Amino acid sequence: MAEAVAISFGFGAGLIAVGLLAMVLPTVQDVVVLLTLSCLLPEAVVLLRTLRFISWRGAVTMLVGVAAGVPAGTVILGWTDQVLVLTLLGAFLVVVGLGFLALPTRQGGIKWPGWAAPVAGVVGGILGGMFGTGGPPVIIYYHLAGLRKTAFRGQLMVVLGTITLTRLPSYAIAGLFTTARLWSALAVFPWVLGGALAGWRFHLEVPEHVFRRLVSVLLALMGVLLLIR
Repeated sequence: MAEAVAISFGFGAGLIAVGLLAMVLPTVQDVVVLLTLSCLLPEAVVLLRTLRFISWRGAVTMLVGVAAGVPAGTVILGWTDQVLVLTLLGAFLVVVGLGFLALPTRQGGIKWPGWAAPVAGVVGGILGGMFGTGGPPVIIYYHLAGLRKTAFRGQLMVVLGTITLTRLPSYAIAGLFTTARLWSALAVFPWVLGGALAGWRFHLEVPEHVFRRLVSVLLALMGVLLLIR
């Protein structure tokens, strides 16, 4: 299910899988590594099939902002009230998601100025450095840009996928890729592949206006889960 959502929308696998897998796996590290290893291949294949819809200039400027924001977020983490920040972020996402749902669906979106992408990236990087939750600013940026569903998914998969890839060396250095975790990822891979195929089919068939509504629902759901967390 988690991979079906990720392939459908370009985000959301962690939103669904982390909470559920944490109930059956011993540690959060087990969850993160299992999710990363099992989802990497299908998401890479989908991304390759989506390359022609991607604005690389926008993605690169977004990633530059993320790279600048992550160290800042790591520093800020030491002197902020984490519970307060997560609560405010969760409430913000609930309000934004419900607000998007209340608005009528329409074609087109905001024509962002050139500086907006790196700023959204910096904010996402700061949140990522603080909590590992850097996706919301990037999602909101592309959602407000009014991209069509395949371009929206592609842009998110480039940005969020690149962030995931940059974590792999640190996982390896930390010894997180254990034999047991590699076998576990292999064991769940057929289910991940089935979810990816279902997500691909859903993405092709869902109407544009329904897709945008569902993105708003997922944003609000992310906020609710952060509030619970």
